[in-house]
Amino acid sequence: MIAYEGPNAEQIRYWNEVMGPQWAALDTTLSAQIRPLGLRALERLALAMGERVIDIGCGCGETTVEIARRVGPGGRALGIDISEPLAARARSLAEGVGHVEIRVVDAQLAPFESQSFDALFSRFGVMFFADPVAAFSNLRRALRPGARVAFVCWRALAENPWLTVPAMAIAQHLPVKRPDLDAPGPFAFADSDRVRGILERAGFADVNHEKLDEPLQAGQSLDGAVSLLMRIGPAAAALREAQAGPELVETIRAAIRDAIAPFEDASGIRMPSASWVVTARRAE
Repeated sequence: MIAYEGPNAEQIRYWNEVMGPQWAALDTTLSAQIRPLGLRALERLALAMGERVIDIGCGCGETTVEIARRVGPGGRALGIDISEPLAARARSLAEGVGHVEIRVVDAQLAPFESQSFDALFSRFGVMFFADPVAAFSNLRRALRPGARVAFVCWRALAENPWLTVPAMAIAQHLPVKRPDLDAPGPFAFADSDRVRGILERAGFADVNHEKLDEPLQAGQSLDGAVSLLMRIGPAAAALREAQAGPELVETIRAAIRDAIAPFEDASGIRMPSASWVVTARRAE
């Protein structure tokens, strides 16, 4: 278990004690939701057989195993995460794949083999560093000159109805905190100029942002989507903060249900999402 210390101690605690266990329990559903977005970023790396790749914030390991498949047995896929509950699932998923390694480390501080990797990848795992410049500077040292970077991250909260719609619904009953865009969190990389500055100061060049607008499958049924949205995102955070009792929980459940019902179609609940696919390379 990684120690709850250092500049990212708060995030380490959160992803081990609060969100990590929740995400691990919901992994099948959540991975299916964001899989198309991650694959779009992974395509931008154009991985070749034999390459060595770090998967930042690898979560339950789906992307790490996919990277391993693309680089073949002669390559290497190193998945890193701060959450032991997520890493445990990743190790289970990767069992028997000899060129996958899963480490529980803080990427901002962890030592990596110098100039040993050909690429960095992340699916929504790079937005949680207390000092993102320091984190990417540390990761840069692991890359050979010219190595590529590709990751997917959320655009602005206002562009993501899959979170704003339930948040507005529960705001009638509970206070909902707006994210601090300069602090670690899901929307910390929404500002493309800020992200370009972070990467350039950390020693990367040719930074490019590509808009990705894809609907998310919030659930295969209306009630399933409501249950999911009450376990992750702003509703879950507000309920935890308020220590809501059963009556308020049911009020919130009904409010979310009414708010997302218009997004129901034959496949379930599909809601718009907006993200960035960011690419760069290590400067020479």
